[in-house]
Amino acid sequence: MIRISRPAITGLMLAAGLAACKKEAPATDTTAMAKPDTTTAAAATTTTPPASKWTAPSTIGFAWAANDGEIPIAKLAETKAGNADVKAYAKMLVADHTKMLSEVKALATKQSITPDTTMDDVKDAMGHARDELKDLTDKAKGADWDKDFIGKMVDDHQKVLDKLQDAVKNTSDSTITKALTAASGKVQQHLTKAQELQAKLK
Repeated sequence: MIRISRPAITGLMLAAGLAACKKEAPATDTTAMAKPDTTTAAAATTTTPPASKWTAPSTIGFAWAANDGEIPIAKLAETKAGNADVKAYAKMLVADHTKMLSEVKALATKQSITPDTTMDDVKDAMGHARDELKDLTDKAKGADWDKDFIGKMVDDHQKVLDKLQDAVKNTSDSTITKALTAASGKVQQHLTKAQELQAKLK
């Protein structure tokens, strides 16, 4: 007969107890642990749309600069152009842009808006007008001058028209939108006429 000491019996009982605990322990739900936190991911990808650059001050500033820059160039063409149709076109530009500039100034006063001249589009318009005026002033008059002037008017009015139309889409002030829409229509007329003259001068 084999005799088992008390320490041995105690060890066997502990071992049996541990084995029973392992069998009864519930399985870990790995699926639940691996589930991603979609709430945090969604919050991380949510972004606020950028604010429009066409604020009331920047819109007024651009319209002001565009009209103000066009007037001295058109006045130069009135005296320097050789083609009668080009002279007549220049005269129309002076009258229209002078009137449009007055309307922009009146709108700024009425709406208590200080024109913003710090926006890149405004600074570009002002700088471009200065460079263009110098170029046309230095260039000798003649048929090539007329072609150059009309070519510049096509490019200038197309660029201004694109900016005005973009501003109309991104301006919430109904009064400013109405004024921009009217200005866009006038600029489109100038562009169309310049394109017709450009075709004739080729």
